[in-house]
Amino acid sequence: MRVSQILNNNVAIVSRGKNEVIVYAKGLAFRKKVGQTIKETEIEKTYVLDSNDMLEHFSYLLANSDPNHITLVNQIIEFGEKQLTEKSNDYLSLTLLDHIEFALKRAAKGQFIRSPLTWEVKKFYPQHFDIGLYALNLINQQFNLHFPEDEAVSIALHFVNLQEDKNNLDSTIRSMESLRDILSIIQYHFQIKLDEKSMNYMRLMTHLQYFIQRVQTDKIYDESDLVLNTQIKMLYTDAYDCIQKIKVYIQEKYECVISIDEETYLMLHIHRVTNRSKKES
Repeated sequence: MRVSQILNNNVAIVSRGKNEVIVYAKGLAFRKKVGQTIKETEIEKTYVLDSNDMLEHFSYLLANSDPNHITLVNQIIEFGEKQLTEKSNDYLSLTLLDHIEFALKRAAKGQFIRSPLTWEVKKFYPQHFDIGLYALNLINQQFNLHFPEDEAVSIALHFVNLQEDKNNLDSTIRSMESLRDILSIIQYHFQIKLDEKSMNYMRLMTHLQYFIQRVQTDKIYDESDLVLNTQIKMLYTDAYDCIQKIKVYIQEKYECVISIDEETYLMLHIHRVTNRSKKES
């Protein structure tokens, strides 16, 4: 591979076939000149990007990053790949480096950002959250800082993004927010705290996850069993009243009307979980 541009002693842009890639290793480009070759054995990390804009952006980032930060990111990613049993892509390395560099600058000013998704990520992405905690411990120890748990959530979402494309990640975050909001509506309506360890709660959570997914993809049940709906409505009036609040929420957030069948299934799940919770309390 021939050197196209030297960014610093550790980073260079090289030609590989018809493409340009970024290569990194400590001391890699020291005493190298444009046009000279770099052997594969000399390279610690290769970053392959699919656009000139990205190549330019991340070239600047790597050229101006502390080598210790790059090593730190490599450690985090190695741990994350083992946790998820999945290889990362080069964008993860670079976006995570960008995130950590900015987080360290914020920390130097005493600025720590609160995450609105802490509960959701802990609940639905425990493996990813563990990666975030691992990263947080490394950062706190290495730089003698005290980042809050919220930073682990932000790092975890980078690894969620590894397994989802950008649009899916946005949809996943929106789903988590909706799930949190619907659970809040249920608990507020019935004035109870749901038992998160109960089987009925787990069933409700599973149903809500798929329900929200159907709402987002406009694939809601629409067979409209009006007789069953009427029977359930008369039996479980509290659950029906709660559903009316959820319907308003879904209408406002997704501009979607819940079908009769969706309403019926929700009433059944909500009655089951709230009835058990009220008995236990």
